[in-house]
Amino acid sequence: MNRLPMSRLPLRERLVVGESGWCLRANRLGERSRSRAYFAAVSRLGDGVFWYVLMAALIVIDGLDGLTASAHLAATGVIALSLYKLLKRWTRRPRPFASDARIHAWVAPLDEFSFPSGHTLHAVAFTLVALAHYPVLAWLLVPFTASVAVSRVVLGLHYPSDVLAATAIGTALATLSLWLVPGVSLFG
Repeated sequence: MNRLPMSRLPLRERLVVGESGWCLRANRLGERSRSRAYFAAVSRLGDGVFWYVLMAALIVIDGLDGLTASAHLAATGVIALSLYKLLKRWTRRPRPFASDARIHAWVAPLDEFSFPSGHTLHAVAFTLVALAHYPVLAWLLVPFTASVAVSRVVLGLHYPSDVLAATAIGTALATLSLWLVPGVSLFG
């Protein structure tokens, strides 16, 4: 096989090779049953269950203010879903396990393509919007969101750049959402 040395490969190919290495190392955490079970559970909760329960709890605990926050989360979620689906169709990036046979999909993906991570995009956007309404929830939401993001790479479903891009997109979406809603801000 006639392969160019890494330094002679085009930048995009060098990045893909580097990302595959990161994916493979992270994916090996899934070989341990406890790690796999934790990340699979977090990923499953990140499918929406966690966020629906949070919205319902906010309404039950805080009444009309909770309903307002939940409506804000739901509206942000609808926009995030639309954007995520558009980007998936546009980029059509194969998932790591589909591109590298050494990487295992420890859970079934929800769709075919990798970029961006919808779980991470939603988790970041929801967390930032929720924290603008209820900063006291940071102890719960920040670790959960970080776990969701890491789970996507560990489970072989996303490249690190999918997660990083989703973090940036989710942050931008939440920032726009918070800017559009008067009286709600991450910074008091």
